[in-house]
Amino acid sequence: MRHFYFDMIFTAIALIVASWWGYSHGGMGGLISALSITAILAVMEISLSFDNAVVNASVLKHWDKFWKMIFLTVGILVAVFGMRLVFPIVIVAVTADMGMMDVVNLALYNPTEYSAKLMAHHAEISAFGGMFLLLVFLNFLFDDKDVHWFDWLESRLAKFGQVDAMSVFVALAILMISLSWVEAAQDSAVLIAGVWGILVYLGVQVVSGMLEGDLEETEEEAEGGINTAAAGSAIMKGGIAGFLYLEVLDASFSFDGVIGAFAITNDVIIIMLGLAIGAMFVRSMTIYLVDKGTLDEFVYLEHGAHYAIGALAIIMLLSMKFHIPEIVTGLIGVAFIGWAVIASLKYRKIEAANASQDATRELS
Repeated sequence: MRHFYFDMIFTAIALIVASWWGYSHGGMGGLISALSITAILAVMEISLSFDNAVVNASVLKHWDKFWKMIFLTVGILVAVFGMRLVFPIVIVAVTADMGMMDVVNLALYNPTEYSAKLMAHHAEISAFGGMFLLLVFLNFLFDDKDVHWFDWLESRLAKFGQVDAMSVFVALAILMISLSWVEAAQDSAVLIAGVWGILVYLGVQVVSGMLEGDLEETEEEAEGGINTAAAGSAIMKGGIAGFLYLEVLDASFSFDGVIGAFAITNDVIIIMLGLAIGAMFVRSMTIYLVDKGTLDEFVYLEHGAHYAIGALAIIMLLSMKFHIPEIVTGLIGVAFIGWAVIASLKYRKIEAANASQDATRELS
């Protein structure tokens, strides 16, 4: 529990702020609504970012205390205040064609008008976010994984991953189909927004791949260095490259929660508070996984998180035409994660039983 003490304090403060914000704008009903949505957003951010924590932990476990501390200080500032707080304001500013400070003032002092301006561009936001989330899901689904949750489905879909750009092809096809759900006057804007969602995803992957290549190169240099100075330089260079690599990865995963949050609420303050809570817990979860060495304990959690992402992507695209209750959007992600946890526990019991039977056979 020591890994999460600060997160609990931060959560309590954030929930108090959310309660005050909800009460000041809607009395007791607003307070209850603000608290529930903040909690849902926090849970969604944690569930959608669990695979991010796993990837981070796989890299972070090789680092020394200095770089772990950088990850927990500088990294958390970038993750929480950069991606979870500033980025939602940027989305509204770009889609509503307003200045940053104008959006901030509108969200703080006139949330009704702010919501109206945001909803006027709901289709574009949904197209952008839906395409990004869909590519996250499709690339996981088409990947040839060692462990399959739904083997009958995932083993067959993995064959499609052998075809270059299959996920992009499917995403573009779905984008073209979704254009039939919006008014003709919005076709161009929705198409451009959807294409930008795809480009942003691909851009993040390109940058991540370049940084990952630099990280692997510097590790090889460190292992085969000719002298101590060269090795020390390589290790330092590898630490910097590794840190940048994790920040780009975190940014790519944070798009899921930030954009997906708009499918649950249009209140940018509640979005900031909920996602910030989630980001804090994800950071601590990464350190916990490293310290405890429990990356493989729940084998299906990564699957559950990605299926939640896929469901959220489809909901965002459908929301361009149909109204989907906010509670449904939040609970679907929670349901997938809960299902994945239960399935992982059953998997462990089966594996333990099989190991026991093999041991008995060997003794006999």
